[in-house]
Order: sequence, then C-alpha cells, then structure tokens
Amino acid sequence: RARVAPALGPHPLLVDALHARLLEAGWEETPRPGSAVVLAAAGSRDPESKVDMARMASLLSTRLGAPVVPAYATTAAPTVPAAVEALTARGYDRVAIASYFTAPGRFATECAQAAPWIASAPLGTHEAMASLLLHRYDQMTSLRGAGNCAPSPTQPALAV
Repeated sequence: RARVAPALGPHPLLVDALHARLLEAGWEETPRPGSAVVLAAAGSRDPESKVDMARMASLLSTRLGAPVVPAYATTAAPTVPAAVEALTARGYDRVAIASYFTAPGRFATECAQAAPWIASAPLGTHEAMASLLLHRYDQMTSLRGAGNCAPSPTQPALAV
C-alpha cells in the first residue's frame, strides 16, 4: 500500500538550503540596507499552501535578516514580477529571487528572469534537501504496521 509523506516545507532544513543557494548567487551574509527577497514558488489553489509559504518566508526572513515576500509563478497571487515591483516601490533596491523549486524548469527560469539583482538556483541536490527527504522517508517507514497513511498533524518535527 502506498503512503504519502507530508509536504517538505516549511522546515528549517529548507531554510538552510535556500540560504546556501542565495549565498552562492551573491547574497551577503550581512545584507545591506535596501536588500529584500522574493521567495518564488509554483503556486497552488490549496489555501494551506499559502499559509505554508508565508511561514517559510518568515523563517527565511529571520535567517537572512531581511524582508522576504512569498510569490508565485502561477495560480496564486502575488506573481513574482508583482512582488518584485512592490518591493522596489517600497524602496528596496537589492531584490533577490530565492528559488523554492526543487529542480530547474519553466517556472524556475521565468521566476529567475524577474530578478532585478540576483536569483538563486533551485534547491536541487543540496545536502539539506537530502537530509529532509531521508527524514520524511524515515517517518513513513516508521508508520509501517501502524495503520496510518500519513503522520498526524501533531507529530513533532525533526529537531534541528
């Protein structure tokens, strides 16, 4: 019988991967005034997805010490270009795009093209992604014989 693991994010390991990808793209450990980030994802009609994105943006903002705005390639609002425009209108002149995509593709490319400054690569094979995938796999295999198809929403998260 197939089991479905919970969504990968929001999770501190994803913050690690996003932070590393931004540093690779040219983000500075201590951002200059006027720096902000658009967290770019595909988008979904599921309202819970927007809640998760807002939480992920908050976690990343705390790590970076700069504002992070969630935005989407399709389906949900704001779009990535609209988020960039809104940040620029508020005086941010170093707006980066953080790719919340697992792999390169059309949406990741289109979002990166909206970057007025830098754009990170997709999360891809970053070691934090591998750790999170293994953690989710371990969660699912530990449920074998428990009669559950997915962990309870109250199941504790991986302590990092």
